[in-house]
Amino acid sequence: MKATNTNTAETMKKEYDFTGVTGVRGKYHKAYRKGHTVTINNDDGTATVQYFTQEDGAVMLEPDVRKYFSTAEAVNKALRMLISVFPEKNHKMETARR
Repeated sequence: MKATNTNTAETMKKEYDFTGVTGVRGKYHKAYRKGHTVTINNDDGTATVQYFTQEDGAVMLEPDVRKYFSTAEAVNKALRMLISVFPEKNHKMETARR
């Protein structure tokens, strides 16, 4: 069941009010691709450190490309159409070069 949200002006702390503030889209995407560390501060005073990297086979789209392909299904459909344009002979030659 989806939780209902009360008036955010009443529940949101002042320090979290970002009205009128603009962010920079994609500011950290290059660093994110390399991997990132998350430190979780536990209630008992200890810290848990986890390192995350992009999964094998995962592809991060640039913002201009993401405008056209908002889902993985859309990306895969477009790539399959592109692949179908290539003659099978050239595909076999590319595979042999690797």
